Amino acid sequence: MKNYIVRVISEQANVVGLACVTTDLVNESCRLHGAYPTACAALGRALTGGALMASLLKMGQRLALKFEGNGPLKKMIVEADYEGNIRGFVAVPEIDLPPRNGKFDVAGAVGTEGVLTVIKDTGRKELYNGVVRIRTGEIAEDIAYYYAESEQIPTAVALGVYMEPSLEVSAAGGFLVQSLPPSDENMIDRLIDNIRRLPSCTQLLREGESPESILEAIFRGIPYVTLERHELRYLCTCSRERIERVLLSLGGEELADMIEKQGRADVTCEFCRKTYALERTELEALLDSLQAPGSPEG
Repeated sequence: MKNYIVRVISEQANVVGLACVTTDLVNESCRLHGAYPTACAALGRALTGGALMASLLKMGQRLALKFEGNGPLKKMIVEADYEGNIRGFVAVPEIDLPPRNGKFDVAGAVGTEGVLTVIKDTGRKELYNGVVRIRTGEIAEDIAYYYAESEQIPTAVALGVYMEPSLEVSAAGGFLVQSLPPSDENMIDRLIDNIRRLPSCTQLLREGESPESILEAIFRGIPYVTLERHELRYLCTCSRERIERVLLSLGGEELADMIEKQGRADVTCEFCRKTYALERTELEALLDSLQAPGSPEG
């Protein structure tokens, strides 16, 4: 498994830890979207963060992260599920800002004002929505703030993306550590000290550290057991049927106007950039289905 995540737990400290490598899927996403370096770094961090957060869910559950900041990226959305399927996009991928302190200026690209929305589909009738303000634009810190503010769970998050001069992502991944009640303060202090002693997440990944070795360093001196290890992949769930449902949602009037003025529709998926072409006859069939007796507009 080139892209994978590992989940561990320390029952003694009542702490869950996750670490993952996402190099290939970040590369694929940035290539699909033609993302410039700073936009790629931001998207890569968000994809990795989404993968870590989704692994805290249960089988069959999924979530979406939506960053809407005042930076030039405008909007960034990531969707991920417990099974390790991830997709995402950035509204303005052609963003490349000068480095700040020798690192990608992700905060400048995302912005330091705006909102982070977390939507969870846990299989219940209504979706869970959590909204917090963007504090730093650094992605990892904003995800940690979301957990503290919206779910009242102390969480440490680190995310890293390294890009070569050739514009290839050669290292991407991260870790997430979460303290669950009741917590052992001495154990928590030891965890915090271990995390502070770590090099940056990007450096760890570039040095070839694996998710297992990163977690070993984080939990040094604290017993833990590995719960799971599974693959991560960039996978889009778009289909012709989904695109048709989107067109139907526009309503009969707009569909009729599209047929009259354009005679066809070319719809591109924001997540994978695949284009679906629907000819006049197909659009007319959709319009007919809307106008049929028993349909919402029939």
